[in-house]
Amino acid sequence: MRAEPVLIEGYASLFGVVDTSGDVVRAGAFARSLNRAVSVAMLMQHRDGASAGRWTRIGEDGRGLHVRGLVEAPGALALVRQGVNGLSIGFRPARWTIRPGGGRELIEVDLVEISLVRAPMLSAAKFSVQGRSLLQAA
Repeated sequence: MRAEPVLIEGYASLFGVVDTSGDVVRAGAFARSLNRAVSVAMLMQHRDGASAGRWTRIGEDGRGLHVRGLVEAPGALALVRQGVNGLSIGFRPARWTIRPGGGRELIEVDLVEISLVRAPMLSAAKFSVQGRSLLQAA
């Protein structure tokens, strides 16, 4: 029996917030990347080939990079049931400046993937499960 997909929603990045490496994403940094017709993978822990599901909506708003998607892979569903709720962006920096205290101010990035992770570099980059409780679905 195949498990039902779980709908998740949250912020994969927040504008103007320093992550643990000292990087800060500027509002609008994802705009060019999101306008391309390239799909953004949903992975587990940034591992190539470890698909967790698929993103159904990705977009910038006034707060950051808001995402919604379906977790479909059995292993990913199990981890979400265990409490994994972090998000992390995989990207290539296109334009940035060095921040005085270390790290970068990311002006433009090429978004490659967004992963479900245990410990995101940006502690507030989290998702929540929408709709039916995971405990009821288990």
